[in-house]
Amino acid sequence: MSILEVENVRFRYRSRYQQVDALKGVTYQFEQGKVYGLIGKSGSGKSTLLSLLAGLDLPQEGEIRFEGVPTAKMELNRYRREKAAVIYQSFRLFPLLTVQENVTYPMELRGFGGKAAREKAKELISRVNLPETALNRYPSMLSGGEQQRVAIARALSMDTKLLLADEPTGNLDTENGDRIIDILVQLAHEEKYCVIIATHDMDILPRLDEACRVVDGKLIRQSTVSQR
Repeated sequence: MSILEVENVRFRYRSRYQQVDALKGVTYQFEQGKVYGLIGKSGSGKSTLLSLLAGLDLPQEGEIRFEGVPTAKMELNRYRREKAAVIYQSFRLFPLLTVQENVTYPMELRGFGGKAAREKAKELISRVNLPETALNRYPSMLSGGEQQRVAIARALSMDTKLLLADEPTGNLDTENGDRIIDILVQLAHEEKYCVIIATHDMDILPRLDEACRVVDGKLIRQSTVSQR
């Protein structure tokens, strides 16, 4: 069953001088247990689609439904806080908070704090293959690959089965980028997350269950060879 449905979604940007149709009638369904790729060049519309899936805005036409409920009928701040976990290229960790504090922050927003949240943070850090000693470090003390793993742990703390990744390997070298994709694939295939990756990196294509080329605001599904 689909966790996320996109139906005839259109979105355009307007300025004083021009109008840009970023999405032109996009329709797709996303299921748990799979890794999806939105593959496209800069300006193709993939980031616009990901931002709509994340609840940063609403479609101007068409509908996005999470577990059957249109995002237009949801309180978007709550949707972003509790339903759609986003992993960014730039990590977006809080520099003055420790790793543990970064991971527990989304839990505290939901009223889940104290010792239970700290223990959960330890579990999540272990799941992304970081040592427990990392918990008391600050982001600046970690490598780029380690920071991205902390960002994944923070996303997992939201207790949702939808993970949206915006160029998650864009600031990493090949080795660390491969490790991040390994983690995302494992989460999908072993823990039934729905993982949607927006990227221009064609090297991850064999790791995907389904790939969609985003070309001029339209989605074109293409075959992949997923390495399970």
